Amino acid sequence: MQTIGLIGGMSWESSAQYYRIINEGVRRRLGDAHSARSLMFSVDFGEVEKLQHAGDWATLTERMIDAARRLERGGADFFLICTNTMHRMADAVAAAVSIPLLHIADPTAEEIRAGGVERVGLLGTAFTMEQPFYKDRLRDRYGLDVLVPDEADRLLVHRVIYEELVAGIVSPASRDAYRAVMARLIDRGAEAIILGCTEIMLLVGAGPTRSNPTESARVAQRLSNEQPSPRRVGLPRKVNRHHTAGQ
Repeated sequence: MQTIGLIGGMSWESSAQYYRIINEGVRRRLGDAHSARSLMFSVDFGEVEKLQHAGDWATLTERMIDAARRLERGGADFFLICTNTMHRMADAVAAAVSIPLLHIADPTAEEIRAGGVERVGLLGTAFTMEQPFYKDRLRDRYGLDVLVPDEADRLLVHRVIYEELVAGIVSPASRDAYRAVMARLIDRGAEAIILGCTEIMLLVGAGPTRSNPTESARVAQRLSNEQPSPRRVGLPRKVNRHHTAGQ
């Protein structure tokens, strides 16, 4: 069994989901007593969040590279970044170490394309929804047409992530608001919704919705149990597949 490296803490609510799901996958595959060989380097998200909103991506890149090198020195065979937003510097982090980084966008896009989907909606932090690092990868490598919410909905989605979800607050009002945002993306033609922030599944994962959410972290779990390709950079995220029967 290979040793999985995890860069976590962004937020720890998200990292806990990755750790749980990866170990559940190993237990299903190998038996009840088995668990994943893993290393986690967890950062202080309070510091990360301030740097994100200050736009200091250079310092954040240095910190992600440092975390990846620590995992490599610790014996990880490959590693995941347990957050979508910090894939903004995935290429730089991957280039700084000799072990593969599993990029969150790649297995997500592959699963979407395998299902015949061509147009997707994207939810996540404002950084993920508005900056090109994620949308362009989906478009350029996989030919996906990516829709993001309008400005008011992007502000709502971002605010709930940083003010509620990273603090473990799950509000029924915010759940309803998120589902309404998802419905508007579907009305614009989205065939699936990518939940590009692991914490979102804590909010919309239960109860009826016009789309059936699937955690991207579960895609990460499946991929992390396979032999990773040195060419693959990044980690998965949540995909929300649209089922017309549920409308």
